[in-house]
Amino acid sequence: MRHFCSYGPVDCHAHFCVQHQALISTGVEQLIGHPEEEGGHYFTIWAPRQTGKTWLMRRIKQEILQQYPEEFILFNFSLGGLRGMNFTPSENSDFPKAFAELLQEVLPSKPIVSSWKQFRELFSRTDGLWDRPLILLIDEVDTIPLALIDLMVAQFRELYLERETNWLHGLALIGVRAVLGIESQRGSPFNIQRSLQVPNLTPEEVNELYRQYQEESGQRIETTVVEKVYQSLSGQPGLVSWFGELLTEKYNPGFNHVIDMENWDELWEKARFVEPNNTVMNLIAKASVPEYQPFLMKLFGCNNIPFSFHRPLCNYLYLHGIIEPFSIRQHNGKRREICRFSSPFIQDCLYYALGDEFVGDDIPILPLQPLDNLADVFEGACFNLPALLTRYKDYLARFKAQGINLWKEPPRRKTDLKLTEAVG
Repeated sequence: MRHFCSYGPVDCHAHFCVQHQALISTGVEQLIGHPEEEGGHYFTIWAPRQTGKTWLMRRIKQEILQQYPEEFILFNFSLGGLRGMNFTPSENSDFPKAFAELLQEVLPSKPIVSSWKQFRELFSRTDGLWDRPLILLIDEVDTIPLALIDLMVAQFRELYLERETNWLHGLALIGVRAVLGIESQRGSPFNIQRSLQVPNLTPEEVNELYRQYQEESGQRIETTVVEKVYQSLSGQPGLVSWFGELLTEKYNPGFNHVIDMENWDELWEKARFVEPNNTVMNLIAKASVPEYQPFLMKLFGCNNIPFSFHRPLCNYLYLHGIIEPFSIRQHNGKRREICRFSSPFIQDCLYYALGDEFVGDDIPILPLQPLDNLADVFEGACFNLPALLTRYKDYLARFKAQGINLWKEPPRRKTDLKLTEAVG
């Protein structure tokens, strides 16, 4: 029987999976190009960690090999082996030795490359490594220093402008953020409009994943549990599969039992506070950067912060999967993009992981829980005052749990010692 897989590329023979056939077709089309064009496109495939970038690259490669078995040569390699390398270009040395060694290791004929001129000559129609149109896919581009990305990208730009002299037909760079050229003074040589973003799973795709498990295992999962998986994770592929692993393996009540909301409640608690996950830990590490913490603290208590892809802070948090844009319609009828956390699960994990750093000593307790949208207070025809008062009582209880007596020593502002809140 297949199983859920949350780390590394998915293999549909061994793992539950959904086929992003439209996305795969788009990738193939961009690399091959149209008959009236001189060649394929040079573009980027980008998404946050654990969303299926490497899987998509491999599926695109398979499709091209099946459709064009003789017309193109396909070659792919990863720059992940250069993770952590240091590189500062100079007049005497702008081609790092580690990069040269990687090329010698992965390329056919084991060429010795010691300059960018020799790098470009690898693709030459007369003296290069290949004898027909080449489609090149390079993964883990974000792992190398920005200065090296700049220099490498510049070479591909030159190759693109002189396509009649080289075999490089189509190129895809796969990464998270730096691959888009956002942090580079040179920018990207590719048309960003043609970049391919790997999207989150839709509700239908999440249902399909869990349907496959139920069909192959014979164990039923309540519909509300699957709905909770999608709603809590917003369809993030790696996390959806991770929850599937936990539900069907570690916290499975037994194949003779239905996986129900009681099992979901246990999983929700364990996933937030007990179970380690590389994607979550990576997001927490990025959110811990001091320059982003004031913004994230504000986002926990404010629901109308404008979103702009061109704002560096929004851009960084969005491309790493911490926030996302959310479209609203204002009172004047105009649309506006605002910031939201990428999912309730990520919001909750960040709040509990970084709460002390965000809050400090000034605001010890939030009036509302981070994920409380007051839906039941406003859903009826009349204002639900009992529901609101229940929250206020819970708020006071949180003070009591921390040993704070609002009636004896009410919190005061440090500036003028006036009460920060009136209670009664």
